[in-house]
Amino acid sequence: MYQFIENGSVTVPKGFKASGVFCGIKKKKKDLALIYSDTPCIAAGTFTLNKVKAAPILITRDIIEKNQKVKAVLINSGNANACTGDPGHKDALLMQKWCAESLHILPEEVLIGSTGVIGQKLPIEKLFSGINHAVENLSHHGGMDAAKAIMTTDTKIKSFAVCIQLNGGIVTLGAICKGSGMIAPNMATMLGFITTDADIEKSLLQKILLEAVDISFNKISVDGESSTNDMVLLLANGQSGISINESSDDLIIFVEALNTLCKEMAKSIVSDGEGATKLVTISVKNAKSKNDADLIGKSIANSSLVKTAIYGADANWGRILSAAGHSGAEIDPTKVSISFNELPVLLPNFNLTLDENSAHKILSLPEYVINVDIGLGSGEATWWTCDLTEDYIKINSDYRS
Repeated sequence: MYQFIENGSVTVPKGFKASGVFCGIKKKKKDLALIYSDTPCIAAGTFTLNKVKAAPILITRDIIEKNQKVKAVLINSGNANACTGDPGHKDALLMQKWCAESLHILPEEVLIGSTGVIGQKLPIEKLFSGINHAVENLSHHGGMDAAKAIMTTDTKIKSFAVCIQLNGGIVTLGAICKGSGMIAPNMATMLGFITTDADIEKSLLQKILLEAVDISFNKISVDGESSTNDMVLLLANGQSGISINESSDDLIIFVEALNTLCKEMAKSIVSDGEGATKLVTISVKNAKSKNDADLIGKSIANSSLVKTAIYGADANWGRILSAAGHSGAEIDPTKVSISFNELPVLLPNFNLTLDENSAHKILSLPEYVINVDIGLGSGEATWWTCDLTEDYIKINSDYRS
């Protein structure tokens, strides 16, 4: 019913263009991205829960909450424009206004995002010339350039597209995202931009985005830090001519594709975590409730002790059980079972079945699953995390150099 498109990006859906250029915020690499739709878009968004919010977050959230249609998203990297007070807010508005004038649209039709170092003033003059350059370079093939331009400490381009066969015809989803550090499950934990040529009304678009984010971006952890600039935006321009509504049979198919896309985006962020060498799925089952399963999964995913054990391929199941125990969820440690992939290491009543050599082989793989059966109910949750390495410290100790 749907399939991923090789080398896909935000420009795969009909009517979308993008560009990514160098404007001088960074020393050499692309640092300004622009996504543009030929026709107005319905926009949905989710934003960081950090009480310290960057100026672009406040401006973009306000536009989306007012239910305004938009045509463009402008994103700079290398500078977060966070904790910059009134001057930073004015710079964000200037950035938005200049882009709008260059595109011959209204300022409120431009959403903005920033990522990078906190507390530094935007080099606004460089941005002005960069915006002109980005507008000139808009292309139906510019999605990969946009994906490169939003990267900070990322080591991999994160760009995707999905083709969806609906009863009414074909629609597509495109996406780019960035994220490597300051990743914690507190919405949205990164920057993500999704486009679609489906026709969906605002309240439904917002609803399905929130649901998709909850099972993907809100279930990942690299370092337990929630950024000041996190957002996920979803733009729908309707150019496919295919409408999706609450009563449509196509809604189930579209939602499944969107959920899968968001999970792949989220996993790409964790696997590219700063200094990370492993992507680990944490599968919690049979908790007393879904909320308890989430609490346990989050606690394990965020645990520095678990993450360092992952790095060392150390079958230290005690760290996993300890993280579950201080999660705040109801737990009876005598009922807990833990396994690595299909290899059991702990059974109820602290019955140890650990085979150190077999466990070490699994824990040395680049991807594997930690299964935690709580044995108290039917609540389930899936989370994704990565290891914590020496390189994480190195990257973050000289990030601004």
